[in-house]
Amino acid sequence: MITPDNSYRPATAPDATGVSRPFAPSRRSLLRAMAALPVSALVVGGLPGLLGTASAAAPPRGSATRYTIVPFLNSNDGTVNVYQSDDATDFRLLRASAYTPPSGRIRDASVFKHTDGYYYITYTTHTWQDTSTTIGFARSSDRSNWTFLYDYTVPIANLSRAWAPEWFVDSDGSVNIIVSCSVTSNEWIFTPYLLKATNSALTAWTSPVALSGIGANHIDTFIVKIGSTYHAFTKNETSKYIEYATSTALAGPYTISRTGNWAGWGGTREGAALIQLDNGAWRIFFDGYGDGSYYYSDSYDTFATWSAPKALPSISGTARHFTVLKETVSGGVTLPTGVTRYLQSGNFTTRYWQEQSALLNLPVLTSSSTTAEKQASTFTIVAGLADANGYSFRNAAGNYLRHWDFRGRFDANDGSSTFARDATFIARTGTSVRLESYNYPGYYLRHYNYQLRVDPSNGTDLFRQDSSFVAVTPF
Repeated sequence: MITPDNSYRPATAPDATGVSRPFAPSRRSLLRAMAALPVSALVVGGLPGLLGTASAAAPPRGSATRYTIVPFLNSNDGTVNVYQSDDATDFRLLRASAYTPPSGRIRDASVFKHTDGYYYITYTTHTWQDTSTTIGFARSSDRSNWTFLYDYTVPIANLSRAWAPEWFVDSDGSVNIIVSCSVTSNEWIFTPYLLKATNSALTAWTSPVALSGIGANHIDTFIVKIGSTYHAFTKNETSKYIEYATSTALAGPYTISRTGNWAGWGGTREGAALIQLDNGAWRIFFDGYGDGSYYYSDSYDTFATWSAPKALPSISGTARHFTVLKETVSGGVTLPTGVTRYLQSGNFTTRYWQEQSALLNLPVLTSSSTTAEKQASTFTIVAGLADANGYSFRNAAGNYLRHWDFRGRFDANDGSSTFARDATFIARTGTSVRLESYNYPGYYLRHYNYQLRVDPSNGTDLFRQDSSFVAVTPF
């Protein structure tokens, strides 16, 4: 029996060289420490029509999944970096200081791709101390080079602050923004407002309409739509927990049904953002500002239960308040199917996969190795048992490579969905091909001490090298 998804034991990566970095609280976090605060709403659609598991699958051959984030920096809220990832775990820098607005600040940037082919961000234009009645807009054709468009004054009487504007693309294709606003009579109590674009150029907006049902003293509300239901994740600023609410309309009213530590994420968490992964799971990202990490957690039952939170490698302590754009793009890596291959280590090129007593190891293999050793190193690559766009690996006896207690091993297919998921891997880009576990997203087949295991990515180049392999024709 594999270790259940909701009770991950620490699968350490002894090859790792990454260490935790000291964390300095943002000015926004300092503000929250000063006062009991706001109702905020951060709502995102990311992809139009992202409506449940039917849209989830590994990318087809010749394509790749790409996740993009545009966070402001813990050390600098005057600019944003752009990062990308193919697994929503290991985010790599695409461009540092990719956009700096002509004036003011850029915080809480939300990104989406419009039907005109451009990427758009909307963002908070001032730091938390200042009156901030505008939200900013910029666009890019390539995610690296951004052009300022305009600052928009949110038309609310006696407005004090407009924070964290977030794109939400509804299932009817309408483009919306949710922005958290306060008025001068109570500048630290925020209410979420809905703006809807009235033209395709995204330069005209309906009058703001307050969302209802979330209630005062909530902040960082993030919404996804599945079917006809809007699911909201919102931080209770009193309890410091992320709560859960639902509604049948974007504007509400919302009913909060989960409070306290209902998901096991702990307190002092904020800035929730969700995206659906290739295997159908929903992943939530949130800022663990109390301990200096940025976390993720996965749900396979439409938000009822969640995996234990794990810190995102590389960007924790650097990236602040982001949403995630998911795309399917051309390219990616592809393995041949229906053929036999050796799997060569990307960084120890004399070593190859080999079955030894049903376990997968990485011994040296040469043209002078025995016939038995060559046979044990030969595998048939087939379409994934759980997802035909993924891959499974079969030995000469007809058994399949699967993970068991995070160790690579070969077993007979018992026909169960658990086995199919354990035996399916998604091809991701590395120094060659990396193989991500289908049912443990962010975990990769990697070698350690010349044994093949499934371990979580730690974001280092060494881990990427240890988890990269090349499919080669047998000797």
